[in-house]
Amino acid sequence: MNTQNILINGSASQSAALSTNKVIRNTYALLSMTLIFSAVTAGVSMALNLPHPGIVLTLVGYFGLLFATAKFRNSSLGLLFVFALTGFMGYTLGPILTAYLSLANGGQIVMTAMATTGVLFLGLSAYALTSRKDFSFMGGFLMAGILVAFVAGLGAVFFEIPALSLAVSASFVLLMAGLILYETSNIIHGGETNYIMATVTLYVAIFNLFTSLLHLLGFMNAQE
Repeated sequence: MNTQNILINGSASQSAALSTNKVIRNTYALLSMTLIFSAVTAGVSMALNLPHPGIVLTLVGYFGLLFATAKFRNSSLGLLFVFALTGFMGYTLGPILTAYLSLANGGQIVMTAMATTGVLFLGLSAYALTSRKDFSFMGGFLMAGILVAFVAGLGAVFFEIPALSLAVSASFVLLMAGLILYETSNIIHGGETNYIMATVTLYVAIFNLFTSLLHLLGFMNAQE
């Protein structure tokens, strides 16, 4: 009887491990493709010198496509909406990059932000994957922190408060680093079994991390 239980438990553990590994592989494969697609749409946006859609249209487009992605996350339509979402975000990034590249040392600012984002993402992901620590305890804090920072960010934009905007960017760097740890841990420990939603979460973390670093580095460059 004990032997049978051991075999059953061992088989279940192996099945869970295989399922988790599949989610990880699919997530990073899709994330790579969406990042490339987003970079292409950002490049097209820059080449055509397209204007930024504005905060209202950006929020409507982002949350609308996010809702559609979540709704169809278990079907092939989910993949279509993932690329629609990341392509749209790439388009909104184009005018931002154009503005930064027009600054003195703009190219250096963009490349530094990009390199720092890549190093942070790879380092945090590697740490979560190798240590296999459970960061689920961060969920409530991250949700509350992101909500507060988001509202504060809107306030900084509408009331034109530069100091608050910088504080929000600094907060988002820390929050997005935490989100990368949390979501990677979530995948490892079976809390997230849908690779489409895992991809969206990690993409959003990378996008916000990059734009926040751009803002901070741009400010520091202006002070020199």
